[in-house]
Amino acid sequence: MRCPARLDGRGRVQRRNRIGGVLAKLLNSAGACPAANRFHVHQSVGDEFAARLAERLGAMRVGRGTEADVQVGPLVEEKQRQKVVELVDDARERGAKALVGGESLDGPGYFYAPTVLRDVPSDARLLREEIFGPVAPIATFMSDEEALHAANDTEFGLVSYVYTRDLDRAFRVIEGLETGMVGLNRGLVSNPAGPFGGVKQSGFGREGGHEGIDEYLEVKYVAAQVGG
Repeated sequence: MRCPARLDGRGRVQRRNRIGGVLAKLLNSAGACPAANRFHVHQSVGDEFAARLAERLGAMRVGRGTEADVQVGPLVEEKQRQKVVELVDDARERGAKALVGGESLDGPGYFYAPTVLRDVPSDARLLREEIFGPVAPIATFMSDEEALHAANDTEFGLVSYVYTRDLDRAFRVIEGLETGMVGLNRGLVSNPAGPFGGVKQSGFGREGGHEGIDEYLEVKYVAAQVGG
């Protein structure tokens, strides 16, 4: 699952948090497995983060990847675009507000406008289902416990992204996250030297790193008595 991104409430929203959020959300036009699915943001910086993310996504050019200066491409097929429409409509019917986007784009191709949704309720489908589209749902929290409960409230668990300047707090949260990978203060986790994979319904086993090599090996146990 393209999983939660979590930002704490220590001061103003840092530039790296905004850039990291965009990067995590729009990996391969939000079609990559490690792309962030939802954002859990501390209430004290929720409005600022949402406004700046909306400004950034709203300025992105949507189009074919063969065209110059295009930043967001199409979805894989019409069926997938319709699923994005259904998930966004469901969230808005439950009270979420679109700060930017929130609609399919006219013309040939399976394009959907980069979208930021604010005040997304906990029962919205897109907080638990995979979106695979350029939609950033934002929900706020007050405590780390509340954030962890919301982040783990899904059957999936591939990757999470955590942004905070407090390393003690970061590792407390990382230990509580039910995902196979975590990006700390960065929006990319893929690395050939690292074990890529998730938990729960996000797959079994790992690829990359020593753990990935182990998947191709058989373990042989030998119990031996030498002498006497």
